[in-house]
Amino acid sequence: MDTTQVVLILVVTVLTVLLVVIGIQVILILKELRRSMEKMNKMLDDAGLVTGSVTKAVSGASGLVEGIKAGLSLVNLFHKEESKKS
Repeated sequence: MDTTQVVLILVVTVLTVLLVVIGIQVILILKELRRSMEKMNKMLDDAGLVTGSVTKAVSGASGLVEGIKAGLSLVNLFHKEESKKS
């Protein structure tokens, strides 16, 4: 074999090994990215549940405040009618 053929075979072999190693690294990076995306998706789902719970609590508190306002206005109405009678 000529030295040119030996060098060519050596270069092709080294490049093949490098490409295989780079391919394996890319596959591992993509797997890690997939795990990260799944975790992020789960966190966003949990955040959605929390905000939904907070929204329900705020709506309930708003309804309570409206009820108290209506009750106080009714009490004021009776108080005014009682003051007029006296």
